[in-house]
Amino acid sequence: MLKLDIFLSALANGLMTGAVYALISLGLTLVYGVLHIINFAHGATLTAAMFAVLIAHTVFGLDPYLAVFVLTPLFFALGYGVQRFVINPASHGNDSNILLVTLGLSIIIENALLAGFRSDTRSIDVPYGFSVVEVGNLFLSVPKLVAFVASFVVALLLWLLLAHTDTGKAIRAVAKEKTGAALSGVNVDHIYAVTFGLGAACLAIAACLLMPTFLVNPRIGNAFVLVAFTIVVLGGMGSIAGALVGGLIIGVVESLSGLYFGESLGQIGIFLIFILVLLFRPTGLFGAKA
Repeated sequence: MLKLDIFLSALANGLMTGAVYALISLGLTLVYGVLHIINFAHGATLTAAMFAVLIAHTVFGLDPYLAVFVLTPLFFALGYGVQRFVINPASHGNDSNILLVTLGLSIIIENALLAGFRSDTRSIDVPYGFSVVEVGNLFLSVPKLVAFVASFVVALLLWLLLAHTDTGKAIRAVAKEKTGAALSGVNVDHIYAVTFGLGAACLAIAACLLMPTFLVNPRIGNAFVLVAFTIVVLGGMGSIAGALVGGLIIGVVESLSGLYFGESLGQIGIFLIFILVLLFRPTGLFGAKA
C-alpha cells in the first residue's frame, strides 16, 4: 500500500504536467473548432519551438522564461504566414487538401530539424531546473509549478480574447458559420490565419515552459501530439474548457498509471481513456453534437 504522501505527490505532479498538456492541446482544438480539420503539423511545430528555445538559450543566452516574449509573437507570425500563404493557396478550399498539406509540412519540418540537429537528444541547463518548493509534506518542482500557473494564465487570456474582442467574435462567427460570417464582412482567410497563428503561439509558450525540465530531439513532438489529441477528444473537439479540463485529467491519469504500473506503462491509462471516450461519449466532456 502506497503512503498518502507518495499518492499526493504523484497527483500534484500529474496536475502540473497536465496543465502543459492542456496548453499544447489548446492550439489543436482551436484550429479544429474554426477550420474543422486536424493540423497534422502541430507536433512538428512544437518540436521546432522547442529547438528555437534551445537556440535562444545556447546562442543568445536567453532564459526560456524570457524567450517566451520573443518566440510567442515570432511563432504567431509564422503560423499566420504559413496558413495564409502556404496552406490556404495549396488547399484550394478543400478540407482534405488541408490535411495533406499539414501532413506534408510536418514531414518537411521534422526532416529539416533532423538535417540541422541530427537525431541527438539535447537539453538546456538552467539554475532552477531541479529546484523544488516545499508545500506541507510535498516537494513540488519549481519549473512545473511555473508551467502550471502560466498555462492557466494563457488559457484565461485566450478565453478573454475569444469572448471580449472583435477578433474573438469573428473567430467564433467563422467557427459557427463561415459563409454567414463572410456575408457579414468578416475576412474568413484572415481569421483562418489568425487561428493558426494563435495555435502556433500557444506551442511557443508551451515550449518555453517545457524546456527547463524536458529533453528535445527532432521527433519529440510526436509523443506530445498523441497525448494532445487524446485530450482534445476527451474534452470535446473545439472546446477550450474541454482542453483545459482534459489536460488536467490526462496528466493525473498518466502520473498515477506510472506510479502503480511503472514508468514504462505510464501512458497505458491515457489510451484506455481514449478508447472508452470513443465508445461511450464520442463528443467528449464539453463537445456539442453535430
